[in-house]
Amino acid sequence: MKTFKVGGAIRDRLLGLEPNTDDYVVVGATVDEMLAQGFRPVGRDFPVFLHPETGDEYALARTERKSGPGYRGFVVHAAPDVTLADDLARRDLTVNAIAEDADGTLVDPHGGRADLEAKLLRHVSPAFVEDPVRILRAARFAARFHGLGFRVAPETTALMRDMVAAGEADALVPERVWQETLRALRTDHPQVFFEVLRACGALARVFPEVDRLFGVPQPPKHHPEVDTGIHTMMVLAQAARLTSDEQVRFAALVHDLGKGTTPADQLPKHHGHEQRGVALVRKLAQRLKVPRDFAALGEQVSRYHLHCHRAHELRADTIVELLEALDAFRRPNRFDQFLLACEADARGRTGLEERDYPQPELLRGALRAAAAVDVAPLMEQGLAGAELGAALRAARVSAVAAIGS
Repeated sequence: MKTFKVGGAIRDRLLGLEPNTDDYVVVGATVDEMLAQGFRPVGRDFPVFLHPETGDEYALARTERKSGPGYRGFVVHAAPDVTLADDLARRDLTVNAIAEDADGTLVDPHGGRADLEAKLLRHVSPAFVEDPVRILRAARFAARFHGLGFRVAPETTALMRDMVAAGEADALVPERVWQETLRALRTDHPQVFFEVLRACGALARVFPEVDRLFGVPQPPKHHPEVDTGIHTMMVLAQAARLTSDEQVRFAALVHDLGKGTTPADQLPKHHGHEQRGVALVRKLAQRLKVPRDFAALGEQVSRYHLHCHRAHELRADTIVELLEALDAFRRPNRFDQFLLACEADARGRTGLEERDYPQPELLRGALRAAAAVDVAPLMEQGLAGAELGAALRAARVSAVAAIGS
């Protein structure tokens, strides 16, 4: 029985990064032997354990044999006769297939260190094609390490393209797609995740609403980058620059989905894309089982982002209606998320990344003024029900109008 540190902990340390966790592979052991030493079993599909004191994850060395479509279509073999070389050979990328023994010696049979130096994300073996989740993982690692200059190796992109053509991406289950997407949204360069998926054809399979945006023109006056797909990636990049909030980043991704369904005879204009986009956001969220808060913000930004952009042109009563529609009085934090996504949209345009965008402060000021209206005097007048609501709205409209007077 011998234990090796493996995977991301080794990769991150070699990159000079602080590993999130230490993972280990155990060679030459059985499940009973692990249990006898106090390890707690947590693996559902294969033997994985938590150390009784450190809580670190220890997995028995294993091999995998393809038995059906998708990422669950495997027969797993974990036994004392499985070697470290066997275990490393089943891993996805060479940079994740490096091990370290107890005295610090690295075991690197697939050139992971060389690929780290070359800043390449390259598959370990042709067996990469057996698990479609590896497409998502390669894209996520590309997003995570983009700031360090990493890219997916051309031969790996070609392999991923073959997987998509063979229908492997169609076997991805919604929960796993969302899990990897959420991890990608938390990186510093989430747009790279979607760019890599598009490069291998997987974006059209898992995010067809986003893929459809590429090649769709917009008026150059407002969008010097012209292409809606490029704009969406730029907006997502700006959202990552503005905030670490993954809900805002998701809203940035889906804010313009309606432009993908604009009739060709209306292009490059997109009248009504905001409303069309709401249904598309809802459909995407339902398909991928996106959490409710993410979906709700995405729908709000799709429906109302042009209202934010035109805030200086709106009448006081329209601004109050907007605040009510966004539930800003009860959920000011959600309102701030909405404003951040709109700012990302305004800045996600070629040459306009640093332009002034005062609309959020104007709308925040309107919210403060409207929220400061005291309902008590209205109630003392005996108003109730619909009459009270109408009087409160009128008072809020007057308060907002007074800001600009």
